[in-house]
Amino acid sequence: MVDAQTLQTISIGIASAGILVAAIYYILQLRHQSKMRQLDITLKVYSTITSKEWCEAWEKVRDRETLDYNSYKEKYGLVELNEVCATMEEVGVLLRKKFIDIDLADDLFIGSVKMVWEKVKPIIEDGRKLSNRPQALRNLEYFYNEIKKREQKLQQTGVKNG
Repeated sequence: MVDAQTLQTISIGIASAGILVAAIYYILQLRHQSKMRQLDITLKVYSTITSKEWCEAWEKVRDRETLDYNSYKEKYGLVELNEVCATMEEVGVLLRKKFIDIDLADDLFIGSVKMVWEKVKPIIEDGRKLSNRPQALRNLEYFYNEIKKREQKLQQTGVKNG
């Protein structure tokens, strides 16, 4: 016969195993939820950057000359520039807050962040001074800097980007 202490030990072991299984299940669920959140964010951003309106704004910003803030505003207005930069600013926030990683962000924009930042940097810096808002579009700049770091890292490891 099994004595009471042995039964108690077995019972504690089974309860401990149950708690361990529940903890492992919970961790797996958290990882799954994180992946699903990242997928949801990706689909929303992708939906934005493939819309007709965004693509038209992107083409205009891409093809326009680089000017200072006031000249750009006077010649072209700021609607398309704001639309493109705001989207990239949003992704920069998601990147900074670690809701998405740099690989995903770079894959979504396929190098366009670099081109946009390098093109609009003088406009943004001038706008920051004029509006006395030195932090304006800081997450777009952060996004650009992270892309540059990623490129350097990939070059050092000999991995091709893309």
